Amino acid sequence: MANVKRTKGVIAILTGGGDVPGLNPAIRAVTIRALREGYGVIGLRRGWAGLVDLVRDKSADNSECFQFLTEEIVNRAGRTGGTFLHTSRTRPSHVRKDDVPAHLKERYADESNDLTPEVLKNLDFLGVDYLIPIGGDDTLSYGVRLYQEGARVVAIPKTMDNDVPGTDLCIGFSTCVTRTIQMANNLRTTAGSHERFLVLEVFGRYAGFTAMLPTMAGAANRCVIPEYRFRIEHLTELLCEDRHKNPSKYSIVLVSEGAMFEGGEMVFQSTETDAYGHMKLGGIADLLSIKLRELSPQFNAGKPVNTINQRLGYLVRGGDPDAIDSIVPMAYGNLALDLILKNVHGRLVALRSGRYDNLPVDVVTSTKKVVNVEKHYNTERLRPHYKSFEMQPLFFMTSD
Repeated sequence: MANVKRTKGVIAILTGGGDVPGLNPAIRAVTIRALREGYGVIGLRRGWAGLVDLVRDKSADNSECFQFLTEEIVNRAGRTGGTFLHTSRTRPSHVRKDDVPAHLKERYADESNDLTPEVLKNLDFLGVDYLIPIGGDDTLSYGVRLYQEGARVVAIPKTMDNDVPGTDLCIGFSTCVTRTIQMANNLRTTAGSHERFLVLEVFGRYAGFTAMLPTMAGAANRCVIPEYRFRIEHLTELLCEDRHKNPSKYSIVLVSEGAMFEGGEMVFQSTETDAYGHMKLGGIADLLSIKLRELSPQFNAGKPVNTINQRLGYLVRGGDPDAIDSIVPMAYGNLALDLILKNVHGRLVALRSGRYDNLPVDVVTSTKKVVNVEKHYNTERLRPHYKSFEMQPLFFMTSD
């Protein structure tokens, strides 16, 4: 057993996958409430990697794998962006041979290794009674695996794409939308000065929420999303019409990184995959910008329209959280503690139709969350579609 002071029990918390604003407020909320309720709190470092690399020896230096959390530590980081526990895309059930920790290499020598038995032993070594993973569907899918293996798991949804099933809102999404609107408004002055198309690529592998919400808010004229294969000629015609109507002679399109045009496929930066089998997306806006210039003379009296092409990428996930990504993580952390105090586990905390709730954690792996094209996306206008906001939740198109 590691040197963990036993009180009511020990809660461990980790952050996995991509960083987003709002993670530190969630860690802070969990820690402060847990300490005041009489629990000890451990911060697992670098996501699931901390539980993979841990050496079960009291004399070993495991400072890169976990740390004890105090109010002083979490208060210092609680208002900032990123995650002070750090993160990784480690998948303990699929660890490549080269990535197996040195002390385990003799026992795990396959090309792909399931280190779940070691993770469970490491949780026991640390004396962990409850585990709170904060992450997207990849990180939380492994949380489901641990729950199925007997660990007491209460999950918190986090992802910029907002595509964790079961919840209207994931930590990080609101700041992403806020930043996208701000940056589109900043860049429109340059687009107008040069009378160009402004093409902005945003996150969204399988779900187009990060393109839809800013467009609905007026940040762009059009958006293209992964859920609908668009015709480039159609988009070009619409953008030319938008540009012609605009006194400043420019128009804007938001492009989800996973968007595909008819006859095309997703655009990747390389063929290398992460631990969850995902190749790194990026480049659809580059391709689209070239095509827009080539096709624009057809709809602009024979004259090509130049483009400004910008990949927003990590700019929308860095820095401090906005108001919603400061408040919701605080609530999610307290919701997780509410469940633990009732000895309830195997749950995902959530926002559903504007109200805080929880549901079985395996919803993460049982379904997919994407834009309902028929209900919310106008395929003729290539932009969000809505009829009425009456009695709809705040982020209405992200609700079940």
